[in-house]
Amino acid sequence: MYYVSTRDKSQRHTAAEAIAQGLASDGGLMTPEVLPKLSQNALETMKEMSYQQRAVYVMNSYLDDFSASELSSFADKAYGPEKFDVKEVAPVRTVDGNTSCLELWHGPTCAFKDMALQMLPHLLSASLVKNQEEKTVCILVATSGDTGKAALEGFRDVDKTRILVFYPKDGVSDIQELQMCTQEGENVGVCSVVGNFDDAQTGVKRLFSDEALRKQLADRGFFLSSANSINWGRVLPQIVYYISAYCDLMREGRIQKGDPINVCVPTGNFGNILAAYYAKEMGVPIAKLICASNANNVLTDFLKTGVYDRNRTFYNTLSPSMDILISSNLERLLFALSGHDDQQVRGYMEQLSATGTYQVSPAIQAKLDKLFAAGCCDDEQTRKVIGRMWKEHSYLIDPHTAVAFDVLEQYRAETGDPTMTLVASTASPFKFCDSVLGSIGVTELAQGTDLIDQLSRVSGIEAPAPLAALKEKQIRFDRTVAKEQMVEQVLEMLR
Repeated sequence: MYYVSTRDKSQRHTAAEAIAQGLASDGGLMTPEVLPKLSQNALETMKEMSYQQRAVYVMNSYLDDFSASELSSFADKAYGPEKFDVKEVAPVRTVDGNTSCLELWHGPTCAFKDMALQMLPHLLSASLVKNQEEKTVCILVATSGDTGKAALEGFRDVDKTRILVFYPKDGVSDIQELQMCTQEGENVGVCSVVGNFDDAQTGVKRLFSDEALRKQLADRGFFLSSANSINWGRVLPQIVYYISAYCDLMREGRIQKGDPINVCVPTGNFGNILAAYYAKEMGVPIAKLICASNANNVLTDFLKTGVYDRNRTFYNTLSPSMDILISSNLERLLFALSGHDDQQVRGYMEQLSATGTYQVSPAIQAKLDKLFAAGCCDDEQTRKVIGRMWKEHSYLIDPHTAVAFDVLEQYRAETGDPTMTLVASTASPFKFCDSVLGSIGVTELAQGTDLIDQLSRVSGIEAPAPLAALKEKQIRFDRTVAKEQMVEQVLEMLR
């Protein structure tokens, strides 16, 4: 199978090349030429498999330059008990008669990014060997909160890699910042950027297209790659958990094979819900993809109108990982819905860069209307949902997951659709202790990492071990730069 750029499909690469390169040289995103389809009995076959076995089954069809034994070894290392605190890895929890929650935060950094970023380092390291690459790869990451820590943890002390994470100063939660700035490892770097996530993300993309920088780094024995979801090696492992969740619902008798489900995903950069779209295209009976946004509702407006317009107020919200106005992975969806029309996609992206807006064709708009529903939720409503879920279901959720539950409620009120719905729960509530405590009625909050113990006492739920251990960690990184200084930061790290 070959991978092509969304902006120039004549650029064809093997899976190993696509994963190592991260971003296409023309700024496009590497995407499979053809999506493999699940066989008629695939879901039944996977029903009794472990999560690790399902990962190999699904990924094998995309990675024909990797052997099944290689992928089995990677899956065992990525999703083993030393990494994830539950045997199921991504357990499905019943909420009510037609709602289940896919918990994606049982990994080492307590966020859904672990599902991909525990696998990606193995895929990347193997890709470098297959490509006979002698240079050291420098992973550049822009994060709105969770990707940074998950990438740092995944690539910590991995041979032939360096990793540098940029995050928006004052744009992540205190716990998220502490997780990144205390990161251990000899090959890691962390730096905050003045501005918001879009500033950091645009800055990283600019670094990739900086030919002078690339030449300087090549002379020093380095080349750049990405661990953001612009890298196909990030998206592919996310497809697995939607397929796995459907198998778990079958195994538990919540649905029968072939029954449709809806999927509701709190969405910022569009990678998570894109993975659900790909699972649907592979053959999982997903009826509606429900895209949930916070006050930064650029995706809600786009999916309802076909007009993408980033020219709007940026809000810092209770759900910071969704505080994004440029949703990079949407480009892959446009490529798919346009019938792989790379010139059409390139045109949209050029308009976005030049004016901050574009409008898709009527044909694409019709497909969006059929596939997606969308809604948004502000901070006040987010707090109410966290409180209500705790009161009515004794279920503690984080602000991102609360946004998804609220938008699902909106969708059901508008449509009356009773279809079994899977809500993606993307982070542990213990990553957002102050917001969660306030939402469940606590008025006097502890300070710093003592919030973790306070939430544990109030809820009676044990805090995840990686977060409970934060109070013992020392700050290692405290630098802040302007977005124009990001090049110098990269060069300083790679001296």
